[in-house]
Amino acid sequence: MNGASFRKVAPPWARVLGLLLLVAAEFFGREGLVTDEDGAGDGAAAQIVAAYRAKRGNLLVEGFGTVQRTLPDDDEGSRHQRFILDLSNGHTVLVAHNIDVADRVPLAVGDRVGFRREFEWNDRGGVLHWTHHDPGGRHVGGWLERDGQRYE
Repeated sequence: MNGASFRKVAPPWARVLGLLLLVAAEFFGREGLVTDEDGAGDGAAAQIVAAYRAKRGNLLVEGFGTVQRTLPDDDEGSRHQRFILDLSNGHTVLVAHNIDVADRVPLAVGDRVGFRREFEWNDRGGVLHWTHHDPGGRHVGGWLERDGQRYE
């Protein structure tokens, strides 16, 4: 073998497969939708708690919660309706709903609210935002839902 070394080279299809797996992991890890098939809010609530504990955000979720408290609007920059949702597992999250883009949701403490969009970590339980359509078309549309009425 005159001192030459041989290196095993992966076939081209293996490299393509590896690249596809990396892209899929990145896509589903950042924008994969976590839903609640039974409508109870348990799947999204568990995912939100796991993301909160891991200090992870950019998680697309769809679920339900109960309004625990309404807060004054945030009027700095884009106006946001703010309220605290209590999830089925007792975890609470802040909802920041852009009312410059979507209609205000009429809410009272105890109302059941459905949501779809992005969970972001913060040290107070996390926040759900982008709960509306994206006028620029760069993000998947989100929504809030109360009594069968969708606000997007």
